[in-house]
Amino acid sequence: MNVSAVMNTALSGMRAQTRRFADVATNVANATTPGYTRVDSTRPGSQTDQPVDLTAEMTDMIEAKQAYQANAVMFETGADFWELLRTIKRD
Repeated sequence: MNVSAVMNTALSGMRAQTRRFADVATNVANATTPGYTRVDSTRPGSQTDQPVDLTAEMTDMIEAKQAYQANAVMFETGADFWELLRTIKRD
């Protein structure tokens, strides 16, 4: 796998976690709305028959944050490798 592929994978992961975090925010915002059912982060755009459980939503939010941070570190590492390769090529 090359550096570009690593960075693209990390970017894709960050986008997925951003969507997941948005789903959590929607669920929390609508937790007390009559008839609202939870948006399922594992299937984007789909509703479940489950009501919103705030504890589960907070857990999902924490997991999304940690996964986003892990992907951001991988992206930064890839950027550092690109910079190193650029420096080596100049010399």
